[in-house]
Amino acid sequence: MSGRAQLMWDEAVTGYDFGPDHPMDPVRLSLTRSLVDAFGLDREVSVVAAKPAGDSTLRLVHRGDYVEAVRAASVEPSAADGAYGLGTADDPAFAGMHEVSALIAGQSVGAAEAVWRGEALHAVNFAGGLHHAMPGSASGFCIYNDASLAIARLLELGAQRVAYVDVDVHHGDGVQAAFWDDPRVLTVSLHEHPRTLFPQTGWPEETGAGSAEGSAVNVALPAGTGDAGWLRAFHSVVPELIADFRPQVLVTQHGADTHFEDPLAHLAVSLDAQRAVQVACHELAHEHAEGRWVALGGGGYAVVEVVPRSWTHLVGIAAGREVAPETMIPESWRQEVFARTRQSAPRRMTDGRWPVEWKDWESGYDPADRLDQAVLAARRAVFPLRGLLA
Repeated sequence: MSGRAQLMWDEAVTGYDFGPDHPMDPVRLSLTRSLVDAFGLDREVSVVAAKPAGDSTLRLVHRGDYVEAVRAASVEPSAADGAYGLGTADDPAFAGMHEVSALIAGQSVGAAEAVWRGEALHAVNFAGGLHHAMPGSASGFCIYNDASLAIARLLELGAQRVAYVDVDVHHGDGVQAAFWDDPRVLTVSLHEHPRTLFPQTGWPEETGAGSAEGSAVNVALPAGTGDAGWLRAFHSVVPELIADFRPQVLVTQHGADTHFEDPLAHLAVSLDAQRAVQVACHELAHEHAEGRWVALGGGGYAVVEVVPRSWTHLVGIAAGREVAPETMIPESWRQEVFARTRQSAPRRMTDGRWPVEWKDWESGYDPADRLDQAVLAARRAVFPLRGLLA
């Protein structure tokens, strides 16, 4: 087993561009990559460009007719078929859409292959985490579901237990749907409550089907949840489930849109809490999956202030060279940010909240507290199905 981490990167992934007025600005990817370089983290990882996912790989999750619809819209965007979720306000069609979406998917599949085969212990694809795409349709800025494809490839390679933990502010609905009745995959999603945010799914009662009942876990957090509540929810649900499931590989999705500055959602989480969960996921991989960890990006629409810092922390953690929260950001990167966006860049790798404090579940809970109600609902829905005490 190699001790080195892989960073999956091909500059062409920045071609995943829905247009100038769309919130998913690809500058968030290129600025993250340059901040990783500014800290010298590229010297601590193997930077690898995997090949695009081919049709046989895409069809591990996606229907063939949908792949063909994406390919057709990629050639002629004006003729995109709305029945497949293409050409919509969320998922506008653009030239080359199939090729760049398959490239992003290929990076996540390549990350999974490298970790499973022992070529790397950890692998990061921060361009990935496009967790809303369904087998037969685009959804929520996502064309191909690279997270599901990475998991499906792990199963194809022989994995019997893969755990997926999603801390994006939006429910990981596409990944849950892909493995809804597959007991080999445990999906855990912490997200803003579906009453107040897209995609209006991810209720605690969604627990999987058939022999996989209890393999889907949803912690639906009240709007306004901040650092202490978010970390309390994570630690009250995720570690116990991972310990029970004993995954061979841990796949995690680190959407940065839980942040209090994100324009599309309503949680109030800091960069420091996001970093704390990244550290926790790294530790869980070592405790329960022999270190095998595939870490993906996801949402995040504060494209200067939040996303590059959050995912640079993620790369540093995976590389074994954590960036201390109080670290000053190199002036060269701040100048690049201003030149490219005319925005002022942050000065430090923290929001000033490190270390983040939270109370564990064992210390007791308040049945009148909305956050504790959300945690208790998730535990009561799933834990008994897995033979655990709610």
